[in-house]
Amino acid sequence: MIYTDLTKKALRISFAAHQNQIDMGGMPYVYHPYHLAEQMDDEYSVCVALLHDVVEDAGVSIEKLEACGFPDDILDAVEILTHDKRMQYMDYIAMVKTNDLARKVKIADLKHNSDLSRIERFTEHTFERNAKYNKALKFLTDESGF
Repeated sequence: MIYTDLTKKALRISFAAHQNQIDMGGMPYVYHPYHLAEQMDDEYSVCVALLHDVVEDAGVSIEKLEACGFPDDILDAVEILTHDKRMQYMDYIAMVKTNDLARKVKIADLKHNSDLSRIERFTEHTFERNAKYNKALKFLTDESGF
């Protein structure tokens, strides 16, 4: 991971936002954004990886992130990655594809979320979710526009 003042700020916010959450495998949820951040290769993508779920899953506002001093490129990517549930999933994924920073983080997110070794109990929903994630991953990694 890249450690700068900005990424350390994102680390603190991510930890505070997710510290009491548990993922589907029974692990502390905060490990998920940390795992994504470890895969990133620049300051902004590390911040976006750490913050990618704080608005959607922890109630942190974009305005709060802006007040913390995050640049517009990071704020824009986090906002795009915040899935409005009223939007169809593949429309959301198409929007993610329009922002290189959001796309980079979402690809890592989908790969991690598709890792079945993280899941303790499999249900029909597990396989449906994985199929949806695989379709999204294919769309995001296909340069032809799909």
